[in-house]
Amino acid sequence: MNRFTHFAAIDWSGAAGPRQKGIAIAACRLGTPAPELVRPGHVWSRLEVLHWLLGLEGDWLIGMDLSPSLAFADHGAFFPGWNQSPADAPGLWALVEAIATDEPHLGANSFVDHPEASRHFRRHGGRCGDLFPAGAGRFRVVEDVSRDQGLCNPYSNFNLVGAAQVGKSSLTGMRLFHRLAGRLPIWPYDPVPVQGPVVVEIYTSIAATAAGLPKSRTKVRDAGTLDRVLTAFDSAPHAPLTRYDDHATDAILAAAWLRTVAHDAQYWRPQQLTAKLARTEGWTFGVR
Repeated sequence: MNRFTHFAAIDWSGAAGPRQKGIAIAACRLGTPAPELVRPGHVWSRLEVLHWLLGLEGDWLIGMDLSPSLAFADHGAFFPGWNQSPADAPGLWALVEAIATDEPHLGANSFVDHPEASRHFRRHGGRCGDLFPAGAGRFRVVEDVSRDQGLCNPYSNFNLVGAAQVGKSSLTGMRLFHRLAGRLPIWPYDPVPVQGPVVVEIYTSIAATAAGLPKSRTKVRDAGTLDRVLTAFDSAPHAPLTRYDDHATDAILAAAWLRTVAHDAQYWRPQQLTAKLARTEGWTFGVR
């Protein structure tokens, strides 16, 4: 997979509102130049990210820090007992879109408030669906594998409570993926074409630990540390930022990491990625 010439990482956000301060995009090309923020200082909307993605030309590999799907393999369904539970991930994206279609800014609150869907989620205010299992919740196969490999400490996408939860960003991301479907390949749900851009799911924390940061402290908040960890990916020092927040540095570091691993076949053919998983739960790029 040596064909990619440009790389980008997107730190995504499930926050409410028309624009999200938690979104950051960093991009770089082949070679050693450090990734740079796309539109530095701009507060992105989720729809602007969609338009940016659809406007890309050339051989881009784009990593998005969100989960495009939910657990399926453990019960043979996303939502066991619900007759509208889809058979695959594109069907899940379509279901989220259909229920949340009137919600602006690619929001998904109306989906988790749906009488049937809400039974499977843990929500704020002590609201826990009767089908949310005891403990941490349901996990995808790749999330179990990444934990076993010591790559990260994943959270269930059905858990919408707590600072580390990723469920909200994943659900808003599903509305974005519904709009990308058939227009921009998303691995592993789609085959990788011989040319053109491809989107993959990433965990920015995997990039951080690959750069040598401890798993418990993967956030970079200063220029010196950012340059130090970029050297792990043969990157030149970065252009100074006006603000060193987790979103910007996560995106910069992840883009540099993608550039170093995009050619590695083991990441494109994980041992436990079956054809069924590729259509239902998907996989996180970087988990072997």
